[in-house]
Amino acid sequence: MSGTTHQVLGAIALGAGASLLMDAWNLFLKRAFGIPSLDYCLLGRWFLHMPGGTFAHRSIAAAPPKRRECAAGWLAHYSIGVALALGFVALAPDGWLARPTVLPALLFGVATVVFPLFVLQPALGLGIASSRTPRPALARAKSFATHVVFGVGLYLCAVALSHLEAFS
Repeated sequence: MSGTTHQVLGAIALGAGASLLMDAWNLFLKRAFGIPSLDYCLLGRWFLHMPGGTFAHRSIAAAPPKRRECAAGWLAHYSIGVALALGFVALAPDGWLARPTVLPALLFGVATVVFPLFVLQPALGLGIASSRTPRPALARAKSFATHVVFGVGLYLCAVALSHLEAFS
């Protein structure tokens, strides 16, 4: 397997796995503490409004629903995770996939919190860093923790991959 193919396949696995761990974390928060997660149907609605030229909403919940928005939202969620992982693998130190270390993955996960705070939340009508939500500090802390979990997921998936013959 070529180095580029190795990195791309590894990044796809890392992105999907880290996104799955995020979903498990958010399910835990919902069941254990009643803290809801982003409704991926609304994420899909946001994406499906873009071809019509609408990139920001006063309230995504009040925007007209779109056909197949839930499927689009889940697809977007995992596609974003894979895209971020591709970026991470491209930036990671040489040989990181074969010998992963936690710090680069964790720092990258933390860095990715800029996307929900400064792109997604404002575009959905929640304000910069959830400033228009009932409990902005809780929303910010949840976003931060979720992206830490994404970074941990990148690392754990890389450790698992590094034990597979094709990736070692």
